[in-house]
Amino acid sequence: MEDCVRAFPPPCCNRSPGRPRKAALQALKRKKRFEKQLTQIDGTLSTIEFQREALENSHTNTEVLRNMGIAAKAMKALHENMDLNKIDDLMQEIAEQQDVAQEISEAFSQRVGFDDNFDEDELMAELEELEQEELNKKMANIRLPNVPSSSLPAQPDRVPGRMSSTSSSAHRSRAASSRRAEGEDDDIKQLAAWAT
Repeated sequence: MEDCVRAFPPPCCNRSPGRPRKAALQALKRKKRFEKQLTQIDGTLSTIEFQREALENSHTNTEVLRNMGIAAKAMKALHENMDLNKIDDLMQEIAEQQDVAQEISEAFSQRVGFDDNFDEDELMAELEELEQEELNKKMANIRLPNVPSSSLPAQPDRVPGRMSSTSSSAHRSRAASSRRAEGEDDDIKQLAAWAT
């Protein structure tokens, strides 16, 4: 139909001196009828398409509803044989059997027939001895730096309230070595705590 409308020549273009005006008007009317029919056909096709989609949706909804009904009936049939009291009893039995299995597992894991009656204090004393021996071996292998044999220079006189740059650096050096000694004491305390 669209092809008919598009192929239809406009009457003013094809008008020749021999062709009357009335025929051109008839052709224009025919073109308008074709256009009107085309519009009606498009509207009808749109309505049909809408109805087809509505039918598909209705069919889908019907299938969903039917399947939900079937599923509900199946679940009801499955649950008819189930009783909440039976389920509670079954869960308690399962818990009891798990407790029995745990007790059996613990019984198998215990040592039987081995004399494990050791005095805990004797074992700790022996462990401390072994650790002390190992520490002594490590200490024997440590090489200390050589100490200078010359005497230290005399300390300059200090003016009260003022510190010279040399004495302040010496003071900082002593503070740092004292912090290191405290840190080493803490390490030794931690090691002793770990060993006991």
